[in-house]
Amino acid sequence: MKNNKIWTLGTLAVALTSATLPSSAQHLTKHVDTFIGTGGHGHTYPGATLPFSLVQLSPDNGKSGWDWVSGYHISSDSIAGFSHMHLSGTGIGDWLDIAIMPLKQPVLSEKTDVKQKFSRDNESAKPGYYQVTLGNGIKAELTSTERVGFHQYHFPADTETPTIRVDLKHEYNWDKATNCYLHQVNDTTLVGLRQSKGWANKQHVYFAITTSQPIAKVHMVTPTGHHNDKEATGAWVIGNLEFKKTDKIQLKVALSTTDSNKALLALNEILDWNFARVETEAEKKWEKELAKIQIETSDERLKTIFYSALYHTAIAPTLYSDADGEYKNYKGERKTMANGGQRYTFFSLWDTFRALKPLFTITQPEKYTDILNSMLAFYDENGLLPVWDLSTFETNTMTGYHAVPVLADAVLKEWPGLDAERAYQAMRKSAFQEIREVPAYIEYGYVPQDVNGGSVTKTLEYAFDDYCIAMVAQKLGKKEDYALFLKRAKNYINHFDPNSGFMRAKYKNGKFVEPFDPFYSEHEFDKSQYIEGNAWQHSFYVPHDIRGLDKLFPEKDGLDKMLDTLFAAPSYMTGENQSPDASGFIGQYAHGNEPSHHIAYMYTYIGKPWKTQEKIRFIVDSMYHERPDGYAGNEDAGQMSAWAVWSMMGLYPVAPVGGEYVFGSPVLDKANISMPNGKTFTIIARNNSTKNIYVKAITLNGKPYNKMYIRHEDMLKGGELVFEMSDKPNKELGQKRESWPTSMEN
Repeated sequence: MKNNKIWTLGTLAVALTSATLPSSAQHLTKHVDTFIGTGGHGHTYPGATLPFSLVQLSPDNGKSGWDWVSGYHISSDSIAGFSHMHLSGTGIGDWLDIAIMPLKQPVLSEKTDVKQKFSRDNESAKPGYYQVTLGNGIKAELTSTERVGFHQYHFPADTETPTIRVDLKHEYNWDKATNCYLHQVNDTTLVGLRQSKGWANKQHVYFAITTSQPIAKVHMVTPTGHHNDKEATGAWVIGNLEFKKTDKIQLKVALSTTDSNKALLALNEILDWNFARVETEAEKKWEKELAKIQIETSDERLKTIFYSALYHTAIAPTLYSDADGEYKNYKGERKTMANGGQRYTFFSLWDTFRALKPLFTITQPEKYTDILNSMLAFYDENGLLPVWDLSTFETNTMTGYHAVPVLADAVLKEWPGLDAERAYQAMRKSAFQEIREVPAYIEYGYVPQDVNGGSVTKTLEYAFDDYCIAMVAQKLGKKEDYALFLKRAKNYINHFDPNSGFMRAKYKNGKFVEPFDPFYSEHEFDKSQYIEGNAWQHSFYVPHDIRGLDKLFPEKDGLDKMLDTLFAAPSYMTGENQSPDASGFIGQYAHGNEPSHHIAYMYTYIGKPWKTQEKIRFIVDSMYHERPDGYAGNEDAGQMSAWAVWSMMGLYPVAPVGGEYVFGSPVLDKANISMPNGKTFTIIARNNSTKNIYVKAITLNGKPYNKMYIRHEDMLKGGELVFEMSDKPNKELGQKRESWPTSMEN
């Protein structure tokens, strides 16, 4: 059964125009600080990239460690190379492929440290551009297109032998080269391959390099020694490209996952050597991306935070295919997308199903069909939907089967170009897989702790995913499946302890694990009961049935009181191996990790929206800053930023399926949102200030609006949502049950 909603080419053209044309007076890129997240544990990178592109050209400090998983951290003062692939905001390091380093003379030993010191005073970046002057006097400038990194190096006058080092050994954290080659085609062109293993245990990148000046000599270095041949192969290869004395060398480095010939073809994305033109085009593309949501506020700090967040929502997933849609997966199979679109990878689904992917149904009308179908292509090639897809390889990192809510949300919103029946069958397969403790979950109605660790988190997340499948089954008329998965969506009940109010781990025999300490955190997944946190953060993960959770408490207002206690509890954890991912504490609420992201909005589901408003405003003010350590934890491929984008506008997808957005406390005076059908939905906060954090009244298109949420389908109609703000809570607003957001208990 195919989705029956069709966007005509004309409608889509209008949508794309509305969504991408910038206001000439705005210059929104000036509000983006690409260094936000490069400090603390944000794990972002500052280099040159385009929205969702294959190339992420950025500096690497030449260090391993948790804070260098993106290659770069603001605390470092050295650069070891500029590589072309980076992971934004993740917790594990990989990629950093095809590293380039400018030198004043060749270095013929892989053991020689080529890192160069640099000063922050000589470094700057903006969307699509990065520059730094190294301690040896070489100035590096970087920009890019979707598949080509463009380098421009300025050499000081005392450079006798300008050298460009192509380093295929460049490996940090989990990454290790396994098979490489480098071949000089002519005096300005090289091609090559880097195969490696790491987080993705099998991956490859083909590349083509062309230079603005003839190469005078190439010195190849491999594990077997030095080679002056035009070609070298080995577990790793380093090429030193020597040039005659000059003050400037430019390089174009094109990537392909298919073969070297496709990399050579990709070089056509830049036909000249006009660096300034390519840089300008990159900035224009980012300007169009940012213009999809145009905001008004007198606070310049908020503009920087918002647009830097919106920038980070358009980094991942990343392109994996060539311009013609062809790619080679990790198995070595050459493929093209069934619908003729582009293949994407880098799906951090445990993080991004919560807020980023629902945001894409507004901001990415031109790319989201391919992103969704990339998950189905992964299913076709691997037998299951992705959990954490990197370079088409299943890393199986984190819990749940969270491609399900992403696809379910799209089906329920009737996303064009997605085959609903095909998506449903793939979703259903995830729910009956024979790995990841799903058989035990089906047998017991929960994941027993004596089957494997992380049991509470796994059950709660599977229950939500099953709710998503139930909603799609209902839409497609699959009555038996609807009943089955609706029953499974209630499995969260099996972990609830009415005596403590927490979700607690159980054994196969149905008894709770003892002793119990809600502050206890164990980071090793196989030993943990809660993934990356403790009972405080995970006991509230029932986004589909918040009022059902409320009914489990034996006393009146039990959930309300439990939420109050969460935000007031002491901010510490116990245990010898605490998870570093639990961070950004307000009481025991931990904004630096995703399981907490919906919690402050839960008050609204039980008639206390003013408490949501108070908490949301405090979180925005305390957890987002215009500085390198501006994020409370890992940025996580756009999720931490997506939370800010939604919440700063005044709404959030608490149960991220089907398009219901719960109101919070808008910090922006105005947000004009270009919807995917070409219409504009405007959110206004009148009398907004740092003191006026409470919503006094709401109107939609000039008429009183009493619901505490708005649906995606209503935003698609366009219009104006107005929040009247006040310094005092309106405890009458949101009291009637018919105004509350949807809960399964309804």
